[in-house]
Amino acid sequence: MTWALVIVLALGAYAFKVTGLVFLGGRSLPPILERCLALIPAAVISALVVKDTLTAGQDIVFDARAAGIAAAALAAWRRWPLIVVIVLGAVVTALVRRFG
Repeated sequence: MTWALVIVLALGAYAFKVTGLVFLGGRSLPPILERCLALIPAAVISALVVKDTLTAGQDIVFDARAAGIAAAALAAWRRWPLIVVIVLGAVVTALVRRFG
């Protein structure tokens, strides 16, 4: 990656942000759009976790990482404390790698 490409990408990102400010100005968004925009960070993080968990290069794989994420997701769904969710995911991943 060259410095020219980095600068072009930075300018493009800045242009997108400025465009939003120019078009919206001081107006507020409709409530339905506000609710949708609030969900975007969680969706992006979830997509990154799934992609990094279930792929190795160009291949789809189901390994210890998938088992750890499944255990952590189950614990989060049961509303266990965050530290328990993290430790459970790590422990399940380690156990599957050790004995799997």
